[in-house]
Amino acid sequence: MLEAVRALGTPRLVHTSTSETYGTAQTVPITEDHPINTQSPYAASKAGGDRLADSYHASFDTPVVTLRPFNTFGPRQSMRAVIPTVIGQVAAGERTLTLGDLRPTRDFTFVKDTARAFLAVGTAPAERVVGRTFNAGTGGEISVGDLVALIGKVMDTPLDVREDGARVRPANSEVMRLVADASRLAAATGWQPAHTLEEGLARTVEFFRDPANLARYKTGIYNI
Repeated sequence: MLEAVRALGTPRLVHTSTSETYGTAQTVPITEDHPINTQSPYAASKAGGDRLADSYHASFDTPVVTLRPFNTFGPRQSMRAVIPTVIGQVAAGERTLTLGDLRPTRDFTFVKDTARAFLAVGTAPAERVVGRTFNAGTGGEISVGDLVALIGKVMDTPLDVREDGARVRPANSEVMRLVADASRLAAATGWQPAHTLEEGLARTVEFFRDPANLARYKTGIYNI
């Protein structure tokens, strides 16, 4: 992709990274200057992509900007993620849920806000964004356990949550804390999240409560 952008003179490439490249937060909130600590093969592959993007900008002046979204959620998301897993099971009638580790905290960003972040770095004046890396997150964090309780509140359903060892990541792989500092993105583009976690969850619940949408999911299967 980078070589194609270089060869064709494409005006800009927005490279998608991930907050997982930081690993468990060493300082909070996490700025773009936080050390890279890849605790999983997925994170390592993304960090490798980041370095390739940086190298093309340095070597060939390729117009690359890197965006690191924190945990995006919303309608149509795969059951591999925790929020659709919980909402989908509850919408299907489950009241006892099996999940992995409930302690990690995440910074959840509604999908429309993440999409706006991509548009922001894709359309901002080049001198403000090209050759730079930006976080996209809300600056708020919540544990998985508290998130499940909040989903139960939004869906007006009491939930019994049990930890399933098969769903727990290897100890050294689990990222225990992620919370974004997106002030660099705000300063460069004016981007700010427009949805609270509760608002985003309500929109996601509305999607999954539509029987036609729910029918597209296998809520009883653990997705890896």
